[in-house]
Amino acid sequence: MEDKEKLQINNYKLQIVDLYKLFITRIKSVELKTWIKRLGFYIKIWWMMSKNAFMMYFNQKSILAIFLAGKIFRFTFFIIFLYFLVSGSKGLAGYNTNQIIFFFLSFNVIDITSQFLFREVYRFRTLVVSGDLDLILTKPINPLFRILFGGADVIDLITIPPVVAATIYMGAKLGPSAVSVFLYILLIINSLLISTAFHILVVSMAIITLEIDHTVMIFRDLSRLGTVPIDVFKQPLRGFITYVALRGFITYVVPIGIMLSFPAKAFLGLLDWNSVIASFVFGITSIFMTLRFWNFAIKKYTSASS
Repeated sequence: MEDKEKLQINNYKLQIVDLYKLFITRIKSVELKTWIKRLGFYIKIWWMMSKNAFMMYFNQKSILAIFLAGKIFRFTFFIIFLYFLVSGSKGLAGYNTNQIIFFFLSFNVIDITSQFLFREVYRFRTLVVSGDLDLILTKPINPLFRILFGGADVIDLITIPPVVAATIYMGAKLGPSAVSVFLYILLIINSLLISTAFHILVVSMAIITLEIDHTVMIFRDLSRLGTVPIDVFKQPLRGFITYVALRGFITYVVPIGIMLSFPAKAFLGLLDWNSVIASFVFGITSIFMTLRFWNFAIKKYTSASS
């Protein structure tokens, strides 16, 4: 009798465990479907806002042509400058011509993609000053999403494909390993994550201080240091640009090196695993901290009607 009772109890336990697993599986399935549906909704919203932004540019074709030509000329002349600089000096900080050009192209992939995605941030101050931010806060979408991705830049969209193609072409000439290519792609994504965190920080500060233009321009000027490997800078400037290491503990000061030099160095096999891990930790932490700061800042916003 005791054996039968134990057997029944065990059967009940197994049934409860099976029901629990089924319940959890169903919940995860529903959450996944909801998440995919929500993602599709935001992609649709982004596409609609981007089309509106593109229409504004195409209505001013002469201005579009001037800005596009200026961007192409600047990009071309800087590559020519780097080529003759490195060729004439037979290398730069231990890097050859192809490697230096690859650093510059990687910088442009990150920089142009960030500008393409976050162009609306440059117009955020007007929303706060005019009170139009009230209209965004009342919409049934995440206001931060609307503020960050509210208007893509068609000029950057035109320049992204040739820059990516040139980066792939130059990277293929360097003969990287599969692991290096994989790390390069992950670090590019991480760099865009850090760029996202910076733009969240900027719009958060704009709510509190009404200042955004100078903050963005300071970041843009600092990021220009990433057009070449940070190894070309002497100490203490190099430490200021990338990081200060104290017995393996890395304190990041200005993440230009992480954003703009680490991907190319990983591609060339010159980045150690500690730096790779620290880079990802910094990227995730920066997003987490800036989102918390955004939640703090938005509570300080005073409506135009108040």
